[in-house]
Amino acid sequence: MRENIIIKSEAEIKLMQEGGKKLARVKHALKVAVKPGITAMEIEILANKSIEAEGGEASFKKVEGYKWATCININDGIVHGIPGKDLVFKKGDLVSVDVGMYYKKFHTDTSFSVSLSSDPEINDFLKVGLNALKKAIAKARSGNRIWDISAEMEKTLEAAKLTPIKALVGHGVGRDLHESPQIPCFTDGWERESSLEIPIGAVLAIEAMYAKGGSELKVAADGWTISTSDGKISGLFEETVAVTKNGPLVLTD
Repeated sequence: MRENIIIKSEAEIKLMQEGGKKLARVKHALKVAVKPGITAMEIEILANKSIEAEGGEASFKKVEGYKWATCININDGIVHGIPGKDLVFKKGDLVSVDVGMYYKKFHTDTSFSVSLSSDPEINDFLKVGLNALKKAIAKARSGNRIWDISAEMEKTLEAAKLTPIKALVGHGVGRDLHESPQIPCFTDGWERESSLEIPIGAVLAIEAMYAKGGSELKVAADGWTISTSDGKISGLFEETVAVTKNGPLVLTD
């Protein structure tokens, strides 16, 4: 089935920008709260309270079978981690938090990774992922193709000898949390000319998902938590980005 890109009107993008600013405040509150001794459930409770205070609803609770406002992972965990009370952050951990908000009939989606370690290698690891996302966002322009976004992430990650995750992708976002098109972090086996041209009005959840080791993943017994098979650390950075006539507009920053 061929993908398409759902185009939003200027009015719809303004609504998403309003929701994105609210979600950015939620994200900032969660990032500040991630500290050694804090549990994933405490972050989840804060996320629910913050989303409610902003007048929104938790996007992820609208996903069938998922009951939480956040996905929280540590170290080798990359996505979809259930925020349990038994997950206590420790000094040395790498913590990733994914959160989405539904506001005025539109979803926005964002995520971040933070280090609770003084190890400069882990801090450098995260800097590369954040840089890969920023460079990818710069390619979200009318006339470019989705491939250009993916290629920028892949090039930046591989230049630092890090591995783009191939089993997971970014996505379009709007009235549905997950819309087409898929936005991979890699270009292997994919020709630029075969990818979709990016139009003005596209809104994309661009995600840098990567690992220190290989790209193979495993799913935990809970049916949700996805981690690297080799146990190496992974990183996750995501922003919701609108494509405007003036270029990319980050809605969740």
